[in-house]
Amino acid sequence: MADLLTANHLLTLFLVVAIGAAIGAIRIGPIRFGAAGALFIGLAVSAFYPGVGQGLEIVQQIGLAFFVYTVGVSAGAAFFHDLRSRSGLLMAAAMISVVGAVLALLGGRFFELDKSLTIGVFTGALTAAPALDAAARVTGDPQAAVGYALGYPVGVIVGVVIVSITVMRSWVGAKDTPSTAGLGLEAVTVRVREDINTRQVPGWRQQRLRMSYLRRGDRTRVVVPGEDLLAGDEVIMVGAPEAVEKAVTQVGDVLDHHLAHDRSDVAFERIVVSNPEVAGRSISELNTAARFGAVITRVRRGDLDLLARDDLALQMGDHVAVVVPADELDAIQTWLGDSEKRVAEVDAMAIGIGMVLGMLLGAVPFPMPGGASFQLGSAAGPLLVGLLLGALRRTGPLLWTLPASAAMTIRQIGIMLFLAALGLVTGGDMAALLVTWTGWKAVLLAALIVTVCCVLQALAGRVLGLSAARTAGAVAGFLGQPAVLQAAEGRLADERIESAYATLFAFTIIVKILLVPLLWVM
Repeated sequence: MADLLTANHLLTLFLVVAIGAAIGAIRIGPIRFGAAGALFIGLAVSAFYPGVGQGLEIVQQIGLAFFVYTVGVSAGAAFFHDLRSRSGLLMAAAMISVVGAVLALLGGRFFELDKSLTIGVFTGALTAAPALDAAARVTGDPQAAVGYALGYPVGVIVGVVIVSITVMRSWVGAKDTPSTAGLGLEAVTVRVREDINTRQVPGWRQQRLRMSYLRRGDRTRVVVPGEDLLAGDEVIMVGAPEAVEKAVTQVGDVLDHHLAHDRSDVAFERIVVSNPEVAGRSISELNTAARFGAVITRVRRGDLDLLARDDLALQMGDHVAVVVPADELDAIQTWLGDSEKRVAEVDAMAIGIGMVLGMLLGAVPFPMPGGASFQLGSAAGPLLVGLLLGALRRTGPLLWTLPASAAMTIRQIGIMLFLAALGLVTGGDMAALLVTWTGWKAVLLAALIVTVCCVLQALAGRVLGLSAARTAGAVAGFLGQPAVLQAAEGRLADERIESAYATLFAFTIIVKILLVPLLWVM
């Protein structure tokens, strides 16, 4: 068996990926390890059969490069927007990252750990794979990867536990926006009791309610924002149940029949957003009322049904519920794209060019104190380029953004390859270290770092007036570990979790990468 695995590196790699994926899917209480299962299996195989990971370092770099590039492209637009709108949360995460680095530095000295091992523990405890690449380049010592392998499982376990506790807390968040997904949406047909302007309808100005169909006499059409509703009009209201109930109480009475069933003059369709020119733009920027006399009432994104607030930005693959004059249906379908095939496609040339630019940036030497130089490497380079290109969205014929499903697939494959190869390369050294007190002191240091940092991040969300859901997403984003995000979303359906995750993910990766060379010179 050992000869077979040692002689067939790709067979060993994909065996580890397959078994690791199966292990990662098993739920143990609130914990499900996801892609981290590949790391655990790789470590176990390498511990039993030393040498099976020889030559797989290139697979680590390829998997990591794909992972960070797709993260950057997906988060680019939100990243630069959140630098302004969520500056408090970002600053808190940066300071907490510094606290983690200080704990690593002091703890490493207290436990008398090798500095390369200490830096690896820091990157592993905070599950920062791109920072490991920086650590390997700065230290030039394989002990950094061993420290990462020791700290990573601890970071995942502690992160899942803390985020599972946080997401179920009862605080609302005085300074947070309300969830548009928590209670689901409903649509009712209401007969207007007396004349009222749409702006005076409760919830309209606050973006908690949308109106679509309007029947006046024998004619049915789309509601014009800001128009007067007359006594006897019939109108469809869409929103969370409590918002609809409050509006109905003031406006009129709910009818048994539903206007949406009449498609003679007005069409109601769910259309897939596959036009990259539309993706990334907010509902208000689309101005569908002026373009097509249409209104978007809700957006289906993954498993969430979101109210189409004016500030909600559309993404590739979103299913938007559109109420539009029947003769404009074909035009708005063409404009939005309405192609499932297009959503699944990727621009291979754009990905290739983006990766080349990322690798070139990663190869540029930056001076460090003492006359040494530092390179961003195959992780930080593609990440920064991905962020910039994701914010640009397109340049002439080149579309930089990726469909959400395609980006998630590439990201998952990349991280699985990276973790599997990392486990196979470092398993033997880690097993040797774990039979010594040094190994267990490194594990203890990792637990200290991740516990303090995650608790501080949760407290920061509370102090900043964020909801428990957004705070849990911030903790998951601070670690940047998909298994931690899944733990939060598995307990609560709330779009603010993923929003906070995306806000902090790319930002904290950059901060941790920058902290690595500082730890090395201190």
